[in-house]
Amino acid sequence: MDSKLDKKIAVYPGSFDPITNGHLDVLERASKVFDKVIIAVLNHPYKKSFLSVDERLFLIKGAVQKMENVSVDFFDGLTVEFAKKAGAGFLIRGLRTITDFEYEVQLCQTNQVLAPKIDTVFFSTKPEHNFISSSIVKELSNHKTDISKFVPKNVVEYLKENKRKV
Repeated sequence: MDSKLDKKIAVYPGSFDPITNGHLDVLERASKVFDKVIIAVLNHPYKKSFLSVDERLFLIKGAVQKMENVSVDFFDGLTVEFAKKAGAGFLIRGLRTITDFEYEVQLCQTNQVLAPKIDTVFFSTKPEHNFISSSIVKELSNHKTDISKFVPKNVVEYLKENKRKV
């Protein structure tokens, strides 16, 4: 596999605000399937995020530093356009519930029309991560509940050091 085209490159897009153990569960398994996985952090200029794009990139890089075939980047615009520029043939999506499935299938089918050469691969989270979402983590933290069971250690430490609630 010498050329970029020979490699199985996948993009794992999302807001990751903050990254959770559920995200990492999907990422760890995807990194075993693909030669390279790019975590693509969505920079949505109209959506109010808790963490800046730079903070999210920093925290994700810390959480994945031991995964040699994983890189971290950011984008705005359409995911399939980012994937094309990255030379990726696959998008990774995590599924927790049937509600996720319904939304993700619609998104997948739209992406198939926009970029027929890019396939979507779904990973179902492990049962212990089914209920974890960034929104739930933020809500728990706002009520001063320990979030260390739901996010990587570096995220907990960063938020404590910076005296911020998730």
